[in-house]
Amino acid sequence: MAMLLAVGLKAERCVIFEQSRVAAHLQLMWILSTLAPTNLLARQTQWKSKLAESEDRSPLDPDGTSKLKLGLFSYPVLQAADILLYGTTLVPVGEDQVQHLELARSLAGKFNRAFGKILVVPKVKLAPAKRVMSLTNPTSKMSKSGTVNSQINLDHSESEIRRRIRGALTDSIPGISYDREARPGVSNLIEMIGNMTNRDDFEVIAQECEGLSMKDFKDRVADSVVEGLKGIKGEYERIKGNAGYLEEVSRIGADKANKRANETLGRVMEAMGMEVGHTTSSSLSRG
Repeated sequence: MAMLLAVGLKAERCVIFEQSRVAAHLQLMWILSTLAPTNLLARQTQWKSKLAESEDRSPLDPDGTSKLKLGLFSYPVLQAADILLYGTTLVPVGEDQVQHLELARSLAGKFNRAFGKILVVPKVKLAPAKRVMSLTNPTSKMSKSGTVNSQINLDHSESEIRRRIRGALTDSIPGISYDREARPGVSNLIEMIGNMTNRDDFEVIAQECEGLSMKDFKDRVADSVVEGLKGIKGEYERIKGNAGYLEEVSRIGADKANKRANETLGRVMEAMGMEVGHTTSSSLSRG
């Protein structure tokens, strides 16, 4: 929460809260799961990638699903509930999240056709932000679920940022050039410089770095990242040191979210002919 505020979200404009304080997320997820076709969930990228990584194949488990959990399989339904509870009209996402949003749209449509027009069907808004690729596997997106040295966290120390960039996978081709296909690792680092300095002329950046050794080039990348994150890190430390403020933001956000979410959940349950009882408040869900 401190980092969300540090990167620029304003508590007076945004409803920021901990999901665990709003019980309606799980309640709507269960309702939507009764409408979610298993073949659609099985096509979700996250499930398919974990399935491909599964090494526990045997004659008794030929598809490798024995160690995979229901929570992973049904997680996109929870994402749909996160969106649909709040009457969301427009959702900014990266390209890799479009599939999940299409599932949310599909489930909202199925519910509305079965029980009346209750849920708002959201539209997709592709976010302008570009993917940052993994430091250890530059053909894949940087992710918190990757290997330890594959990502840079916004709260990493300067020394840790420099260490991870020094260890970034590149290649043995002489010089510095921008070529996403032939040189994904070097190109990823060039894009980092551009992203940290508000530039998208990556070929020009490569030309400016052309005469550098790989070590000096990585040092320049690290310099741009450290400088680019300096303001965010300073604000993060300031906010993080004020635990009372963070709790207040979370409490106020959860109260607002519960009010809106419970209204939607109530309409959903009423449309289905279910008894609408007392919903769990944020104060109860904290316990």
